[in-house]
Amino acid sequence: MTSVKEQEAIRKLMVFLQEWDSAHKVARSRILDNFIESNDGKTEPELELEFSQGASLFLARLTAWLRMTYMYSTCLDKLLKSIGIFLSAASGRRYLIEFLEIGGVLILLEILGLNHLKEEDKRESVKLLQLVADAGRKYKELICESYGVQSLTEFLATSNSAEAQEDVQVLLDSLGRSNPKYQNQVYKGLVAVLPCASPRAQQLALQTLRGMQDVVGEVPSVLVEPVLGVLCSVHLEVQYEAVQLLKALMAHEVRPALLKGLVALLTPPRKKAFTFCDETTKEPTALCLREPTLVYIQQAAAAKAIGVLAKESAEVAEELIQLKVVHGLIVALGNLDHVASQRHASISLEYFVRTFPFVEECVKKALGHTLFQHFMDSPEMWYTKMDPVQAEELASNTVDIPGDMARMQSRETSPGLS
Repeated sequence: MTSVKEQEAIRKLMVFLQEWDSAHKVARSRILDNFIESNDGKTEPELELEFSQGASLFLARLTAWLRMTYMYSTCLDKLLKSIGIFLSAASGRRYLIEFLEIGGVLILLEILGLNHLKEEDKRESVKLLQLVADAGRKYKELICESYGVQSLTEFLATSNSAEAQEDVQVLLDSLGRSNPKYQNQVYKGLVAVLPCASPRAQQLALQTLRGMQDVVGEVPSVLVEPVLGVLCSVHLEVQYEAVQLLKALMAHEVRPALLKGLVALLTPPRKKAFTFCDETTKEPTALCLREPTLVYIQQAAAAKAIGVLAKESAEVAEELIQLKVVHGLIVALGNLDHVASQRHASISLEYFVRTFPFVEECVKKALGHTLFQHFMDSPEMWYTKMDPVQAEELASNTVDIPGDMARMQSRETSPGLS
Protein backbone atom coordinates (compact mmCIF):
# COMPACT_ATOMS: atom_id res chain seq x y z
CA MET A 1 0.00 0.00 0.00
CA THR A 2 1.12 3.56 -0.67
CA SER A 3 1.91 5.83 2.24
CA VAL A 4 -0.12 8.90 3.10
CA LYS A 5 2.73 11.06 1.84
CA GLU A 6 2.80 9.26 -1.51
CA GLN A 7 -0.98 9.50 -1.84
CA GLU A 8 -0.80 13.24 -1.24
CA ALA A 9 1.92 13.63 -3.87
CA ILE A 10 -0.16 11.68 -6.39
CA ARG A 11 -3.20 13.79 -5.57
CA LYS A 12 -1.20 16.99 -6.20
CA LEU A 13 0.00 15.58 -9.53
CA MET A 14 -3.55 14.77 -10.62
CA VAL A 15 -4.70 18.26 -9.64
CA PHE A 16 -1.85 19.78 -11.62
CA LEU A 17 -2.63 17.68 -14.71
CA GLN A 18 -6.34 18.48 -14.47
CA GLU A 19 -5.48 22.16 -14.19
CA TRP A 20 -3.44 21.86 -17.40
CA ASP A 21 -6.13 19.92 -19.21
CA SER A 22 -8.82 22.48 -18.41
CA ALA A 23 -6.67 25.58 -18.93
CA HIS A 24 -6.82 27.88 -21.93
CA LYS A 25 -3.89 29.61 -23.66
CA VAL A 26 -3.23 32.29 -21.04
CA ALA A 27 -3.39 29.88 -18.11
CA ARG A 28 -1.18 27.34 -19.88
CA SER A 29 1.36 30.06 -20.64
CA ARG A 30 1.51 30.84 -16.93
CA ILE A 31 1.93 27.15 -16.07
CA LEU A 32 4.81 26.91 -18.53
CA ASP A 33 6.48 29.98 -17.05
CA ASN A 34 6.35 28.42 -13.59
CA PHE A 35 7.57 25.06 -14.87
CA ILE A 36 10.56 26.60 -16.66
CA GLU A 37 11.52 28.73 -13.66
CA SER A 38 11.27 25.82 -11.22
CA ASN A 39 12.76 22.95 -13.23
CA ASP A 40 15.40 24.27 -15.61
CA GLY A 41 18.55 22.15 -15.31
CA LYS A 42 16.99 19.34 -13.30
CA THR A 43 17.97 15.71 -13.80
CA GLU A 44 15.58 12.87 -14.57
CA PRO A 45 15.38 11.71 -10.92
CA GLU A 46 14.69 15.28 -9.82
CA LEU A 47 11.91 15.70 -12.38
CA GLU A 48 10.35 12.41 -11.34
CA LEU A 49 10.46 13.50 -7.71
CA GLU A 50 8.81 16.77 -8.65
CA PHE A 51 6.03 14.93 -10.49
CA SER A 52 5.64 11.97 -8.15
CA GLN A 53 7.11 9.57 -10.71
CA GLY A 54 4.68 10.90 -13.31
CA ALA A 55 6.83 13.40 -15.26
CA SER A 56 6.13 11.54 -18.50
CA LEU A 57 2.42 12.34 -18.08
CA PHE A 58 3.19 16.05 -18.28
CA LEU A 59 5.66 15.57 -21.15
CA ALA A 60 2.94 13.71 -23.06
CA ARG A 61 0.62 16.67 -22.62
CA LEU A 62 3.31 19.10 -23.79
CA THR A 63 4.03 17.08 -26.93
CA ALA A 64 0.32 16.66 -27.66
CA TRP A 65 -0.21 20.43 -27.45
CA LEU A 66 2.86 20.95 -29.64
CA ARG A 67 1.42 18.69 -32.34
CA MET A 68 -1.86 20.60 -32.32
CA THR A 69 -0.56 24.18 -32.13
CA TYR A 70 2.97 24.50 -33.57
CA MET A 71 1.67 25.95 -36.85
CA TYR A 72 -0.04 28.79 -34.98
CA SER A 73 2.80 29.89 -32.66
CA THR A 74 0.73 29.35 -29.53
CA CYS A 75 3.26 29.88 -26.68
CA LEU A 76 5.65 28.03 -28.97
CA ASP A 77 8.87 29.35 -27.45
CA LYS A 78 7.78 28.45 -23.90
CA LEU A 79 6.47 25.08 -25.05
CA LEU A 80 9.75 24.20 -26.76
CA LYS A 81 11.79 25.37 -23.77
CA SER A 82 9.67 23.20 -21.48
CA ILE A 83 10.18 20.14 -23.68
CA GLY A 84 13.88 21.01 -23.73
CA ILE A 85 14.01 20.65 -19.95
CA PHE A 86 12.97 17.01 -20.35
CA LEU A 87 15.28 16.29 -23.31
CA SER A 88 18.31 17.84 -21.61
CA ALA A 89 17.74 16.14 -18.24
CA ALA A 90 20.67 13.98 -17.20
CA SER A 91 19.74 10.28 -17.30
CA GLY A 92 16.57 11.27 -19.15
CA ARG A 93 16.97 9.15 -22.28
CA ARG A 94 13.44 7.80 -21.90
CA TYR A 95 12.06 11.34 -22.26
CA LEU A 96 13.89 11.64 -25.56
CA ILE A 97 12.47 8.34 -26.79
CA GLU A 98 8.95 9.38 -25.78
CA PHE A 99 9.39 12.65 -27.71
CA LEU A 100 10.67 10.90 -30.81
CA GLU A 101 7.85 8.36 -30.76
CA ILE A 102 5.28 11.10 -31.35
CA GLY A 103 7.21 12.39 -34.39
CA GLY A 104 9.08 15.11 -32.54
CA VAL A 105 11.92 15.42 -35.06
CA LEU A 106 9.56 15.96 -38.00
CA ILE A 107 7.67 18.65 -36.08
CA LEU A 108 10.87 20.48 -35.17
CA LEU A 109 12.07 20.40 -38.77
CA GLU A 110 8.73 21.60 -40.08
CA ILE A 111 8.85 24.55 -37.69
CA LEU A 112 12.02 25.73 -39.44
CA GLY A 113 10.20 26.00 -42.76
CA LEU A 114 7.17 27.98 -41.56
CA ASN A 115 7.75 31.57 -42.67
CA HIS A 116 5.19 33.11 -40.31
CA LEU A 117 6.86 31.80 -37.17
CA LYS A 118 9.30 33.94 -35.17
CA GLU A 119 13.06 33.45 -35.40
CA GLU A 120 13.13 32.84 -31.64
CA ASP A 121 10.76 29.90 -32.04
CA LYS A 122 12.88 28.42 -34.79
CA ARG A 123 16.03 28.84 -32.74
CA GLU A 124 14.43 26.89 -29.88
CA SER A 125 13.57 24.18 -32.40
CA VAL A 126 17.23 24.00 -33.48
CA LYS A 127 18.29 23.69 -29.85
CA LEU A 128 16.01 20.69 -29.39
CA LEU A 129 17.34 19.09 -32.55
CA GLN A 130 20.83 19.57 -31.13
CA LEU A 131 19.79 17.69 -27.99
CA VAL A 132 18.54 14.86 -30.22
CA ALA A 133 21.81 14.78 -32.18
CA ASP A 134 23.86 14.79 -28.99
CA ALA A 135 22.22 11.50 -27.99
CA GLY A 136 24.32 9.55 -30.51
CA ARG A 137 24.81 8.32 -34.04
CA LYS A 138 21.42 6.68 -34.58
CA TYR A 139 19.71 9.90 -33.55
CA LYS A 140 21.81 11.89 -35.99
CA GLU A 141 20.77 9.44 -38.67
CA LEU A 142 17.13 9.92 -37.70
CA ILE A 143 17.42 13.68 -38.27
CA CYS A 144 19.09 13.16 -41.64
CA GLU A 145 16.55 10.52 -42.70
CA SER A 146 13.82 13.07 -41.97
CA TYR A 147 15.29 15.46 -44.59
CA GLY A 148 16.90 17.38 -41.77
CA VAL A 149 19.96 18.49 -43.73
CA GLN A 150 17.80 20.19 -46.35
CA SER A 151 15.64 21.91 -43.74
CA LEU A 152 18.62 23.08 -41.71
CA THR A 153 20.67 24.40 -44.65
CA GLU A 154 17.65 26.26 -46.05
CA PHE A 155 17.09 27.85 -42.64
CA LEU A 156 20.78 28.74 -42.39
CA ALA A 157 20.62 30.48 -45.77
CA THR A 158 17.43 32.43 -45.07
CA SER A 159 17.47 33.20 -41.35
CA ASN A 160 17.74 36.82 -40.22
CA SER A 161 19.06 35.85 -36.79
CA ALA A 162 22.84 35.58 -36.43
CA GLU A 163 22.39 33.60 -33.20
CA ALA A 164 20.07 31.10 -34.89
CA GLN A 165 22.49 30.72 -37.80
CA GLU A 166 25.32 29.97 -35.40
CA ASP A 167 23.19 27.34 -33.65
CA VAL A 168 22.44 25.73 -37.03
CA GLN A 169 26.15 25.70 -37.88
CA VAL A 170 26.93 23.83 -34.65
CA LEU A 171 24.18 21.32 -35.38
CA LEU A 172 25.26 20.73 -38.98
CA ASP A 173 28.85 20.28 -37.86
CA SER A 174 27.62 17.72 -35.33
CA LEU A 175 25.59 15.88 -37.99
CA GLY A 176 28.68 15.76 -40.20
CA ARG A 177 30.78 13.96 -37.60
CA SER A 178 30.50 10.39 -36.30
CA ASN A 179 27.75 9.94 -38.88
CA PRO A 180 29.41 8.18 -41.85
CA LYS A 181 26.12 7.26 -43.51
CA TYR A 182 25.11 10.88 -44.00
CA GLN A 183 28.29 12.99 -43.69
CA ASN A 184 28.55 13.48 -47.46
CA GLN A 185 24.93 14.64 -47.52
CA VAL A 186 25.76 17.23 -44.87
CA TYR A 187 28.82 18.32 -46.86
CA LYS A 188 26.86 18.78 -50.08
CA GLY A 189 24.12 20.59 -48.18
CA LEU A 190 26.67 23.12 -46.92
CA VAL A 191 28.01 23.57 -50.45
CA ALA A 192 24.47 24.39 -51.57
CA VAL A 193 24.42 27.26 -49.04
CA LEU A 194 27.37 29.08 -50.64
CA PRO A 195 25.46 30.84 -53.47
CA CYS A 196 22.87 32.26 -51.03
CA ALA A 197 22.41 35.98 -50.35
CA SER A 198 23.37 35.86 -46.66
CA PRO A 199 27.06 36.66 -46.05
CA ARG A 200 26.84 35.29 -42.51
CA ALA A 201 25.47 31.99 -43.81
CA GLN A 202 28.24 31.85 -46.41
CA GLN A 203 30.88 32.48 -43.76
CA LEU A 204 29.52 29.79 -41.43
CA ALA A 205 29.12 27.27 -44.26
CA LEU A 206 32.73 27.83 -45.37
CA GLN A 207 33.98 27.39 -41.80
CA THR A 208 32.07 24.14 -41.40
CA LEU A 209 33.19 22.77 -44.76
CA ARG A 210 36.82 23.44 -43.82
CA GLY A 211 36.35 21.61 -40.53
CA MET A 212 34.85 18.61 -42.30
CA GLN A 213 37.70 18.05 -44.77
CA ASP A 214 39.36 15.44 -42.59
CA VAL A 215 36.20 13.34 -42.22
CA VAL A 216 34.68 13.40 -45.71
CA GLY A 217 37.68 11.99 -47.54
CA GLU A 218 37.56 12.89 -51.22
CA VAL A 219 35.95 16.22 -52.05
CA PRO A 220 33.15 16.25 -54.66
CA SER A 221 33.92 18.27 -57.80
CA VAL A 222 30.62 20.09 -57.32
CA LEU A 223 32.42 22.20 -54.73
CA VAL A 224 34.65 24.04 -57.22
CA GLU A 225 32.21 26.52 -58.74
CA PRO A 226 30.46 27.57 -55.49
CA VAL A 227 33.75 28.15 -53.65
CA LEU A 228 35.17 30.25 -56.46
CA GLY A 229 31.82 32.01 -56.69
CA VAL A 230 31.94 33.38 -53.14
CA LEU A 231 35.15 35.24 -54.00
CA CYS A 232 32.92 37.90 -55.55
CA SER A 233 31.53 38.70 -52.10
CA VAL A 234 32.04 42.28 -50.94
CA HIS A 235 32.35 40.98 -47.38
CA LEU A 236 35.98 40.44 -46.39
CA GLU A 237 35.09 37.85 -43.74
CA VAL A 238 33.54 35.68 -46.47
CA GLN A 239 36.57 36.06 -48.71
CA TYR A 240 38.84 35.17 -45.80
CA GLU A 241 36.97 31.96 -45.04
CA ALA A 242 36.98 31.07 -48.74
CA VAL A 243 40.77 31.40 -48.88
CA GLN A 244 41.13 29.30 -45.73
CA LEU A 245 39.00 26.58 -47.31
CA LEU A 246 41.03 26.77 -50.52
CA LYS A 247 44.19 26.19 -48.46
CA ALA A 248 42.63 23.09 -46.91
CA LEU A 249 41.53 21.80 -50.32
CA MET A 250 45.04 21.89 -51.79
CA ALA A 251 45.64 18.43 -50.30
CA HIS A 252 42.75 16.92 -52.31
CA GLU A 253 42.25 15.80 -55.90
CA VAL A 254 40.09 18.81 -56.59
CA ARG A 255 43.20 21.03 -56.47
CA PRO A 256 43.88 21.23 -60.25
CA ALA A 257 40.32 22.34 -60.97
CA LEU A 258 40.45 24.98 -58.24
CA LEU A 259 43.79 26.37 -59.43
CA LYS A 260 42.61 26.46 -63.02
CA GLY A 261 39.46 28.29 -61.93
CA LEU A 262 41.42 30.84 -59.88
CA VAL A 263 43.71 31.66 -62.80
CA ALA A 264 40.72 32.04 -65.12
CA LEU A 265 39.20 34.63 -62.75
CA LEU A 266 42.21 36.88 -63.36
CA THR A 267 41.16 37.52 -66.94
CA PRO A 268 37.42 38.30 -66.98
CA PRO A 269 35.78 39.43 -70.24
CA ARG A 270 36.86 42.99 -70.96
CA LYS A 271 33.88 45.35 -70.89
CA LYS A 272 33.54 49.10 -70.67
CA ALA A 273 33.11 50.14 -67.04
CA PHE A 274 30.33 52.52 -67.95
CA THR A 275 26.58 52.33 -67.80
CA PHE A 276 23.68 54.58 -68.72
CA CYS A 277 22.44 56.77 -65.86
CA ASP A 278 18.99 57.50 -67.21
CA GLU A 279 17.45 57.49 -63.71
CA THR A 280 19.98 59.71 -61.96
CA THR A 281 20.86 62.38 -64.51
CA LYS A 282 18.94 64.84 -66.60
CA GLU A 283 20.44 63.49 -69.81
CA PRO A 284 19.14 60.00 -70.58
CA THR A 285 22.21 59.07 -72.62
CA ALA A 286 24.79 60.37 -70.14
CA LEU A 287 27.50 57.91 -69.14
CA CYS A 288 28.72 57.46 -65.59
CA LEU A 289 31.30 55.32 -63.85
CA ARG A 290 29.65 52.42 -62.06
CA GLU A 291 30.72 50.76 -58.85
CA PRO A 292 33.35 48.04 -59.16
CA THR A 293 31.57 45.11 -60.66
CA LEU A 294 31.44 41.77 -58.90
CA VAL A 295 33.73 40.31 -61.52
CA TYR A 296 36.46 42.80 -60.53
CA ILE A 297 35.98 42.00 -56.83
CA GLN A 298 36.33 38.33 -57.75
CA GLN A 299 39.45 39.11 -59.81
CA ALA A 300 41.08 40.87 -56.85
CA ALA A 301 40.16 38.07 -54.44
CA ALA A 302 41.53 35.46 -56.84
CA ALA A 303 44.81 37.37 -57.15
CA LYS A 304 45.08 37.51 -53.36
CA ALA A 305 44.23 33.81 -52.94
CA ILE A 306 46.80 32.84 -55.55
CA GLY A 307 49.53 34.62 -53.61
CA VAL A 308 48.49 32.91 -50.38
CA LEU A 309 48.42 29.45 -51.95
CA ALA A 310 51.71 29.91 -53.81
CA LYS A 311 53.51 30.94 -50.62
CA GLU A 312 52.11 27.89 -48.84
CA SER A 313 53.54 25.40 -51.34
CA ALA A 314 56.25 25.57 -54.00
CA GLU A 315 54.51 22.72 -55.80
CA VAL A 316 51.29 24.71 -56.01
CA ALA A 317 53.25 27.75 -57.22
CA GLU A 318 54.77 25.70 -60.04
CA GLU A 319 51.35 24.36 -61.04
CA LEU A 320 50.01 27.90 -61.16
CA ILE A 321 52.85 28.97 -63.46
CA GLN A 322 52.00 26.09 -65.79
CA LEU A 323 48.42 27.40 -65.82
CA LYS A 324 49.73 30.81 -67.05
CA VAL A 325 49.17 32.64 -63.79
CA VAL A 326 51.85 35.20 -64.64
CA HIS A 327 49.92 36.32 -67.71
CA GLY A 328 46.73 36.58 -65.64
CA LEU A 329 48.36 38.58 -62.84
CA ILE A 330 49.79 41.07 -65.34
CA VAL A 331 46.32 41.45 -66.88
CA ALA A 332 44.90 42.21 -63.44
CA LEU A 333 47.70 44.76 -62.92
CA GLY A 334 46.36 46.68 -65.89
CA ASN A 335 42.84 46.97 -64.48
CA LEU A 336 42.60 50.70 -63.79
CA ASP A 337 38.93 50.29 -62.90
CA HIS A 338 39.70 48.39 -59.69
CA VAL A 339 42.66 49.31 -57.51
CA ALA A 340 42.26 46.20 -55.33
CA SER A 341 42.89 44.00 -58.38
CA GLN A 342 46.09 45.90 -59.11
CA ARG A 343 47.28 45.76 -55.51
CA HIS A 344 46.74 42.04 -54.92
CA ALA A 345 48.01 41.10 -58.38
CA SER A 346 51.17 43.14 -57.79
CA ILE A 347 51.87 41.58 -54.39
CA SER A 348 51.31 38.05 -55.69
CA LEU A 349 53.34 38.67 -58.83
CA GLU A 350 56.24 39.92 -56.74
CA TYR A 351 56.41 36.56 -54.98
CA PHE A 352 56.66 34.67 -58.27
CA VAL A 353 59.29 37.11 -59.58
CA ARG A 354 61.47 36.85 -56.49
CA THR A 355 61.08 33.08 -56.25
CA PHE A 356 61.44 31.95 -59.86
CA PRO A 357 64.29 33.48 -61.95
CA PHE A 358 62.61 32.61 -65.27
CA VAL A 359 59.46 34.44 -64.18
CA GLU A 360 61.55 37.52 -63.39
CA GLU A 361 62.94 37.56 -66.92
CA CYS A 362 59.51 37.21 -68.50
CA VAL A 363 57.95 39.91 -66.35
CA LYS A 364 60.85 42.28 -66.95
CA LYS A 365 60.39 41.82 -70.67
CA ALA A 366 56.64 42.41 -70.44
CA LEU A 367 56.86 45.52 -68.26
CA GLY A 368 59.98 47.09 -69.69
CA HIS A 369 63.03 48.12 -67.68
CA THR A 370 61.62 51.34 -66.14
CA LEU A 371 58.21 49.95 -65.18
CA PHE A 372 59.78 46.76 -63.85
CA GLN A 373 62.13 48.75 -61.64
CA HIS A 374 59.19 50.72 -60.21
CA PHE A 375 57.42 47.39 -59.59
CA MET A 376 60.36 45.88 -57.71
CA ASP A 377 60.99 49.04 -55.67
CA SER A 378 57.40 49.39 -54.45
CA PRO A 379 55.11 46.47 -55.39
CA GLU A 380 52.33 47.76 -53.13
CA MET A 381 52.15 51.26 -54.59
CA TRP A 382 53.83 51.55 -58.00
CA TYR A 383 50.66 50.84 -59.97
CA THR A 384 49.05 54.06 -58.69
CA LYS A 385 51.32 56.02 -61.05
CA MET A 386 50.50 53.87 -64.07
CA ASP A 387 49.05 55.73 -67.06
CA PRO A 388 46.27 54.38 -69.32
CA VAL A 389 48.69 53.48 -72.12
CA GLN A 390 50.84 51.40 -69.79
CA ALA A 391 47.74 49.79 -68.28
CA GLU A 392 46.47 48.82 -71.70
CA GLU A 393 49.79 47.22 -72.56
CA LEU A 394 49.65 45.13 -69.39
CA ALA A 395 46.01 44.17 -69.89
CA SER A 396 46.81 42.91 -73.41
CA ASN A 397 50.12 41.22 -72.56
CA THR A 398 51.03 37.94 -74.24
CA VAL A 399 53.41 36.51 -71.64
CA ASP A 400 53.61 32.76 -72.12
CA ILE A 401 55.98 30.77 -69.93
CA PRO A 402 56.62 27.21 -71.23
CA GLY A 403 55.22 24.56 -68.92
CA ASP A 404 58.55 22.79 -68.47
CA MET A 405 60.11 25.99 -67.16
CA ALA A 406 57.76 25.88 -64.18
CA ARG A 407 59.26 22.58 -63.11
CA MET A 408 62.66 24.16 -62.52
CA GLN A 409 63.75 24.57 -58.95
CA SER A 410 62.86 27.88 -57.38
CA ARG A 411 65.50 30.39 -56.41
CA GLU A 412 64.86 29.65 -52.73
CA THR A 413 65.62 25.95 -53.07
CA SER A 414 68.36 25.98 -55.74
CA PRO A 415 71.79 24.69 -54.61
CA GLY A 416 74.37 27.37 -53.93
CA LEU A 417 71.85 30.13 -53.29
CA SER A 418 71.47 31.76 -49.91
